[in-house]
Amino acid sequence: MTKINILSPLLADMIAAGEVVERPASVIKELMENSFDAGAKKVTVEFNRGGAPYIRVTDDGCGMSPEDAGIAFMRHATSKLHDEKGLEAIGTMGFRGEALAAISAVSKIELVTREKGAGEGTRVTVQAGDIVDMGPCGCPEGTSITIRDIFFNTPARLKFLKSDRAEASACIAAALRCALGRPEASVKCIRDGEEEFFTPGDGRTDSAVYSLLGRDIANTLLPCKGGSEGISAEGFVSSPSAGRGSRAQQYFFCNGRFIKSALLQAAVEQAYKNTLLVGRFPACVIYLSLSCGSVDVNVHPAKTEVKFSDEKKVFDLVYQTVKATLEGESKPVEISLSPSTKKAVAEPKPDFFKTMPAKDYAKAAEKSSGVSSFRSPAPAVSYTHSAPAYAPAPVKPASAPIARPAAAAVSPCEPVRQNVPNYFDTFGNMSQKVEKSLEIPRKTVENSVESVEKPTAPAHRVIGEALNTYILVEMGDELLLIDKHAAHERMIFDRLKAREREIMSQTLLDPVIIKPSAEDAEIIETRRELFSSLGFEIEAYGISDYAVRSLPDDMDVSEAAAALEEICEKLKKGTVLSADSARDEILHTVACKAAIKAGKRHDTAELQRIADAVAAGEVKYCPHGRPVSVSLTKKELDKFFSRIV
Repeated sequence: MTKINILSPLLADMIAAGEVVERPASVIKELMENSFDAGAKKVTVEFNRGGAPYIRVTDDGCGMSPEDAGIAFMRHATSKLHDEKGLEAIGTMGFRGEALAAISAVSKIELVTREKGAGEGTRVTVQAGDIVDMGPCGCPEGTSITIRDIFFNTPARLKFLKSDRAEASACIAAALRCALGRPEASVKCIRDGEEEFFTPGDGRTDSAVYSLLGRDIANTLLPCKGGSEGISAEGFVSSPSAGRGSRAQQYFFCNGRFIKSALLQAAVEQAYKNTLLVGRFPACVIYLSLSCGSVDVNVHPAKTEVKFSDEKKVFDLVYQTVKATLEGESKPVEISLSPSTKKAVAEPKPDFFKTMPAKDYAKAAEKSSGVSSFRSPAPAVSYTHSAPAYAPAPVKPASAPIARPAAAAVSPCEPVRQNVPNYFDTFGNMSQKVEKSLEIPRKTVENSVESVEKPTAPAHRVIGEALNTYILVEMGDELLLIDKHAAHERMIFDRLKAREREIMSQTLLDPVIIKPSAEDAEIIETRRELFSSLGFEIEAYGISDYAVRSLPDDMDVSEAAAALEEICEKLKKGTVLSADSARDEILHTVACKAAIKAGKRHDTAELQRIADAVAAGEVKYCPHGRPVSVSLTKKELDKFFSRIV
């Protein structure tokens, strides 16, 4: 008895279907590509729930004759490839003749089609790969194909489908990518009876980008265009200031086909080198056009991976095109003012308080604002083009500098102090009399905060802050420079990572509404418990949006959307699978977003806490491994200034 069996055609088709039909989104992609190959100018995609119960794709393409409709569901039946020479230059979206056969093997299908110029159409009903019914019918020109109960006969595949929201997001993303690659076709996507998106089909890429990606993303994109030796690249790239937390908004198309290419991704990101913040990614929509013989699309069953005959030429073209666009953005913009604007800026308005005494102006200011200043009267000194120290300074043209009498020189930022009870001594410490009057003694509070013994920091003094980034600390005969963001990030990370402490969350008065990509939505759904344990409360909001109702207590609300996008990008990596590694990745992002930022001045008390932790040796490296401080000894400084040899 032989051990080798020949599989039945149905079983072979069901196995092959796993390569083409991974999920309902794969069905939408294949059917839309067939519509584009049929010359359709209008395509409508409809699906219910996650797509598994119901999908329908309708187009106004060339349609099929009754004879073609009868054999369309046979394996390797195609109208796009005639001989082996056709494989050398494939110009259509499909060519293998596997899509309809694979889909029909695991679902129930109804096909209604009518060839252009024909008097009647054809209806074909297929179940599990077998034609159940076929006959004439009345229908408009074009094709409408309805898919029901995907994987109804393969429960092993059905159980691997994600939630309806995750599958629906994947379906919308698949339809969006197909529509973005064909701006000349009008595409409408409907989910559960509600329209998700609509493209005008006017052939303009900017119209497609605006209608599909939205106004917020479209307004940050810069047009780019380049070409060389039969290859052209055009599209849009984002401004370096509008970097994203993930690569979800990167779209590459080769001859109208959406592709995933590490080569093109590297070319674009290389062009942004030294202009984009670390950990941020550019958004882009790149359309690559080249001869069909220069690219091989017969690499992967899903046809999303391709090989170029000259990869270096393609890389260089995309890199140079994006680089030229970014360099063009950095050129100064010439602003032309209208005559009326120039006149308004050049001519100073009458200064009614030019010679007004300070006390009279203060009364006038209080009367106009309706708020008492509670300030002591200022001396009656006349100012020239100046307001009292406690009054808002008038706006003056650059050509008329403000002149202030030497006798009345007062810093415009210095507050006018009032004679108030002195609750603090010369060194800023609260007086004993006031301290005793407090309801809770300070010593009791300090003892209840923390009982763990901390390392003692050597004597040090915070001198100030340099470049709004580095804390200057004098410690013995050393000068310590501390990266305030990196050090604070490590302090927050260590505190969050402590197992014995529960991560506190802040409930938002107004939830932050986010619209994640299909991949990010799937991560949010599958990792919901992980997000919740770290202070994030995320719930479904509408059809494809999510509402963030709680955040970790250290995180600013404005950082919520960017933080979640960055976290999802990290969780996509195959190395982040365990709960501990996933938790650490999220904590890295939370700490980074919650830490004080470089480029902004901060309160001395905040800087002092960071300096204390670094001086005590509690903080040495940031969560990413970068050092947080560097020290210069007095001897090194003396050598630098040639004070010693």
